[in-house]
Amino acid sequence: MTTVIDSEAADHTAEADAATWWRQAAVYQIYPRSFADANGDGIGDLQGIISRVPYLKGLGVDAVWLSPFYPSALADGGYDVDDYRDVDPKIGTLDDFDEMVAALHAADIKLIVDIVPNHSSNRHVWFQQALAAGKGSPERDRYIFRDGLGENGELPPSDWTSMFGGPAWTQVADGQWYLHLFASEQPDFNWDNREVRDDFLTTLRFWCDRGVDGFRVDVAHGCAKKLDDVLPTQAELDEISTTDGNHPIWDRNEVHEIYTEWRQVLNEYDPPRIAVAEAWVASAERRARYASPNELGQAFNFDLLEADFDPEQFREIVSTNLDEAKIAGSSTTWVFSNHDVVRHATRYGLAPLNGRKVKQGREWLLSGGTLPLDVETGLRRARAASLFMLGLPGSAYLYQGEELGLGEVADIPADEHQDPAYFRNPGVDPGRDGCRVPLPWTRDGESFGFGSGGAHLPQPSWFGDRSVEAEDSDPDSTLNLYRRALALREELQAAESLEWVDSPENVLHFRRPNGWEVVTNFSTGPVELPAGRVLISSGPVGDTLPGETTVWLRS
Repeated sequence: MTTVIDSEAADHTAEADAATWWRQAAVYQIYPRSFADANGDGIGDLQGIISRVPYLKGLGVDAVWLSPFYPSALADGGYDVDDYRDVDPKIGTLDDFDEMVAALHAADIKLIVDIVPNHSSNRHVWFQQALAAGKGSPERDRYIFRDGLGENGELPPSDWTSMFGGPAWTQVADGQWYLHLFASEQPDFNWDNREVRDDFLTTLRFWCDRGVDGFRVDVAHGCAKKLDDVLPTQAELDEISTTDGNHPIWDRNEVHEIYTEWRQVLNEYDPPRIAVAEAWVASAERRARYASPNELGQAFNFDLLEADFDPEQFREIVSTNLDEAKIAGSSTTWVFSNHDVVRHATRYGLAPLNGRKVKQGREWLLSGGTLPLDVETGLRRARAASLFMLGLPGSAYLYQGEELGLGEVADIPADEHQDPAYFRNPGVDPGRDGCRVPLPWTRDGESFGFGSGGAHLPQPSWFGDRSVEAEDSDPDSTLNLYRRALALREELQAAESLEWVDSPENVLHFRRPNGWEVVTNFSTGPVELPAGRVLISSGPVGDTLPGETTVWLRS
């Protein structure tokens, strides 16, 4: 008996229509300051990315997602944007950007860039104009300013807490307060202001005209807000439902008016540009609206990222998200690691604690890496999980370094941390620097080949054994596992559907079109290997399928 899940999407072939390339793409996230440094100043740059395009081509990815590269004081890793239509001079120029686009396209690799619409930097020219113009000015209306409470306005408009801890309101010289749902250096835009909406449409066209193929939309669910004269307390805000589109700040129904306009701009291009929403919302139905063809077209799901290495969780997540994609008319997305979370090779090696693996990873970091960690188990499970994910219909988002099996770096000295979250919440938030350590390209040498001038975050000694050079010639390395899997994936991908096949306890087995089968043994002991020709496996396979191993078969 089999259970069939079908998203009713168009078949994917080698000659797939250019407008739908993204539906089952393998997308590689580059955190530019930590990928490759060409000028030797310790910070990754666009020329460094250009120098590694042959590596990306050989890896077999379809697209690169480039995290923020805009001018920024790095109050939040580049998500505090000073200028949305320029490149940070520390990592390149617009000419470098154009050269990078050309190099990627010549290698048949698309480019998706981050766009940050909820907030700008406090150094953005508009915010500086708002500070200078004063109360009630058109300049100040581009952001969310309020008079304070108390006899002289000395208290913030509400007791809201920002996402990074501390108050969500900051007072300026004339006594007013501005809202920042994130760091104080990230003032929130007022999306009721037509000028804000039009300026972002200009930004979309600016990058599309330079050859960008799509956008990853940061905090897509936060732009629309309805702030009454009397604001709820934080406790009251926490109790307001986010399921009906009427929450004051998150996932309001009006936000979809913004992305309907964006879609009109993205459709001006041939092929239409794509977009994927980072939208943390309450239900599949709410998320599907962002992913509809009339809006952004795709939305992230982070469900696998938050799951344990557990077959029941994996099966439920896959089934739910394929159903959700069917509702949206989109394809789903899969991700295990990114620039904000502990790498999954580490999460899967942690001893059980109370809470999700993401939380466990944070607790492990807070311990300075002293909590129990089984590195070999973590890597074995990460390889199995990644091969499982690469067999699924939908888009696979990969984070730089996961193809090397990199684990999290826990032992960063306090004075070398960079993430503001670490400093704003000492002893509570471990920060995100451990997954942003510059990549190792060589076994040894200055910064393991990242650049001639060292690395902006300290690299551990074990990075050499996880470097591209160390893994390149090893047929059993994680790097070569990814290379083979991505090549096979491109060959085998067909309709966006799968069939669950009945299997023993702790085993997941699904079948894709063309006789492609994926089997993952989540237990620690061997199980019977189903019939079929072995195409690839995450570990050695003999007459049985070993524990914590995934295999692809051809029936």
